[in-house]
Amino acid sequence: MMKSPAAETQSTELFGVGLRRPHFDEILDHHPGVDFLEVLSENFMTFGGRPREVLKRARERLPIVLHGVSLSLGSLGELNQRYLEKLAQLIDFVRPPWFSDHLSWAAHGGVEYHDLIPLPFTEEAVRHVVKKIKQVQDRVRLPFLLENPSYYLELPGKEMSEAEFVREVVTRADCGLLLDINNVYVNATNHGYDAHAFIESMPTGRVLQYHMAGHDASGEMIIDTHGSHIAPEVFALYQHAILQLGTAWTLVEWDNNIPSLEVLLEENDRVRHAAAQALGRARASAA
Repeated sequence: MMKSPAAETQSTELFGVGLRRPHFDEILDHHPGVDFLEVLSENFMTFGGRPREVLKRARERLPIVLHGVSLSLGSLGELNQRYLEKLAQLIDFVRPPWFSDHLSWAAHGGVEYHDLIPLPFTEEAVRHVVKKIKQVQDRVRLPFLLENPSYYLELPGKEMSEAEFVREVVTRADCGLLLDINNVYVNATNHGYDAHAFIESMPTGRVLQYHMAGHDASGEMIIDTHGSHIAPEVFALYQHAILQLGTAWTLVEWDNNIPSLEVLLEENDRVRHAAAQALGRARASAA
């Protein structure tokens, strides 16, 4: 895997939040406990004016990583070269240690669906996505991380488990893994597999970033909402991931029902505390 210079020189125990518009006026001057920011690539790729000025100020204060939703690596057609060029320009402007997107598809025939649609867990799909990732890596010479998405329908033709699918893609593409802990919990609960076993089967040395988020468990299925506090079960799974896979930059994703900055920073502190507890247990068991 192509390693990030920043990942080699900075601590992997960094904790961050997303740079969202409701906090533009506060977060750059008031961010105690925040070690880095994550930017949604599409929110800044084609915008100048105030968003670009805020982004410029942000990169001067904190490390920034880019996270996208529109590469559509699973689409049948060719990569959107216009999107890729705009993404490359944003990367040149921000100079992040890495950038990321999802193991899914979001467009077909020129139509953007504005959703992350799952792929069948097949060998053919593995080869298809790996080819696309290598094309992205050839264009943007920067570490690329792939995120495991949430999904609510398992497509027919399954030839392997979700964990095997994620592991095969990441290993063959020689890319990093952005492990979304909430997505693991949501998928495991909805589809009836062992979330802890999923974590344990992920390739070691590939996880450079974790995502932590809230979900809605009020219905028959758990829905990944990014719109509430992180559940205790997700915190427990995060601690298990640290013990199994090690520490990594960890982000609080809160994209809907966005709270005050104070509440967001408190959630970030909860994640930091959970990581410290896990590391404390690891040290105690090794003593």
